[in-house]
Amino acid sequence: MADTQRASRLADRIKVIVAQALERRIKDPRLGFVTITDARVTNDLQHATVYYTVYGTAEEKADSARALESAKGILRSEVGKNITARLTPTLTFVADEIPEAASHLEDVLRRAKEKDAEVAAAAVGAQYASDENPYRSADEDAEDLADQDSGAPAGSPESTER
Repeated sequence: MADTQRASRLADRIKVIVAQALERRIKDPRLGFVTITDARVTNDLQHATVYYTVYGTAEEKADSARALESAKGILRSEVGKNITARLTPTLTFVADEIPEAASHLEDVLRRAKEKDAEVAAAAVGAQYASDENPYRSADEDAEDLADQDSGAPAGSPESTER
């Protein structure tokens, strides 16, 4: 069983090899603007998962996925020639969802910023419903304690005559 550092180094090497092979060897017209974003190898170095993104429409993405699946054998032989491992790992191609998730997150943050701006604009001319500080202060608490000690209800004329 290999260590995780070796698997990580092999994954980085596989990412570079696959990207170069896609650029130089694979001449499939279905293959669009494909970018290899990441590769991960299991600790036993038997299986590699290659993550990719495709710039274009959903149809172009599907065509590129089919082109990668059909070129899997050529890409695996390229990997086998360029690594120093006893066995060549199998390749699995997975479309990377990070750019779509990041785009969605940016959209959510933009909408939140717009809502914050609306609230700030509404607060410009706003006035307090009562006092600036609607909560009881320490001075009021001390007066209430003094009133309770005298036995008079708080706010009654007897409590304010002293």
